[in-house]
Amino acid sequence: MKHTSVILVFVLSVFVCRGCDQEESIITPTSELLPELTIHDIEIERTKTQESGRFFIEMSSISKSDVTFNFLLAEGSAKFDTDFIKNSGTITIPAGQKTTSIEVFIKGNSLREENKDFGIVLSNPKGCTLKKSNASCTIIAINGEDLITSDIGYKSKEAYAGLSMVWRDEFNGNTLDLQNWNQEIGNGDSGWGNNELQYYTNSKKNTFVSNGNLIIEARRENLDGFKYSSGRMTSKGKREFTFGRFDVRAKLPKGKGIWPAIWMLGANISNIGWPACGEIDIMELIGSEPNKIHGTIHYKGANGHVYQGKNFSLSNGDFSSEFHVFSLIWEKDKIQWLVDDTVFYSIEKPLLGPIIYPFNDAQFFIFNLAVGGNWPGSPDANTVFPQRIFIDYIRVFQ
Repeated sequence: MKHTSVILVFVLSVFVCRGCDQEESIITPTSELLPELTIHDIEIERTKTQESGRFFIEMSSISKSDVTFNFLLAEGSAKFDTDFIKNSGTITIPAGQKTTSIEVFIKGNSLREENKDFGIVLSNPKGCTLKKSNASCTIIAINGEDLITSDIGYKSKEAYAGLSMVWRDEFNGNTLDLQNWNQEIGNGDSGWGNNELQYYTNSKKNTFVSNGNLIIEARRENLDGFKYSSGRMTSKGKREFTFGRFDVRAKLPKGKGIWPAIWMLGANISNIGWPACGEIDIMELIGSEPNKIHGTIHYKGANGHVYQGKNFSLSNGDFSSEFHVFSLIWEKDKIQWLVDDTVFYSIEKPLLGPIIYPFNDAQFFIFNLAVGGNWPGSPDANTVFPQRIFIDYIRVFQ
């Protein structure tokens, strides 16, 4: 009997304990899930005047009570007062609402420079949790209208004995003079015959006038199926010349796959085609050789396309560090190429043999900045964008 009593007591004890466990789990309430806050990144285009934008914040669900949190703007590459207005505070999302926003202000500035960014940090949530508490604002500054570059470099004369200045474009003001220039659009035929990679536009993103310079800018961006954009302009039908001295003061870009050019084509190209019309390359540079430029002519020989030319190298530095003057002295049956008033190449008609000589007829100017192609090859991981050619002036003497 004593053993039976012990067993009964043990069974009753186990039963009572299990009952206690069940009763405790029933009375312990399950914690209600709090809504989660998420804040999103934004972009604001900078202009000459102060602009504003908003960080948008949303909750994962609607709360039955007010939700509050703190925010603080934080510097990145963009700085307080210079680029944006400093701010912090507390935000309340009233019960029954799911979203809110925080307005930020960007300082006005017309300079074209690299995009900048600053951040916002959320903290101290009450009635919610923070799923994404940080976001960034990108200030789009790359489309500014003003770009400043050093004017250091060689300057040519404004007068030459026996010649008169018959035309000039000093690129003053803030717009391209369309009475002088056409802007070409697209990728031409097979990348302008060279398998070039850029798409030319007439946008001010790629061609603009600022602080006394014409600037052609190549960008790495997706545009109409191409990976790069740039600018190409001609004086065809507007400014065409036969013979004279031509001075172009320019500062050139550098980097693998970059191909700036200052050149001319026969005004009769639409009638007889290329290369029969003749091409005179006043200056070409391959970005992987930034201290060397090339002067060349292209024409039609007995067996098709023929070219002749010569290069010129700086003894110190490269053509991206300061301005140089690239000149052509073009006379009947003779052409000379110059850099900073130093002749480095000359060609005369008799040296070309029995051809139909195209270089005694009118030609027009072309300025362009190509990316990639058969000659320079493609940009690599070290090629920096945007790339720019600065042209201070073009002057024609006859």
